[in-house]
Amino acid sequence: MGIVNRRNAVVGWLTLAVGKRVLKRKAKDAVPSVDPETKRPNKSAVALLVAGAAGIASLVRRRGGSGDADADASS
Repeated sequence: MGIVNRRNAVVGWLTLAVGKRVLKRKAKDAVPSVDPETKRPNKSAVALLVAGAAGIASLVRRRGGSGDADADASS
């Protein structure tokens, strides 16, 4: 009796199919919606955008420094 058989293959396929549907639904619910009256994104979407921009800016600033600062930090 092998581990890979038709019954286990069907159970695995069904598990993946149902799992995909559940994950797609959760992902769709997690995305901030747009207010239908004003056509503007809600506040959480704006906050997420601002936080992402700040993170990218700090990463660019940290990586854009001179090479001397990296040499001083390692000694």
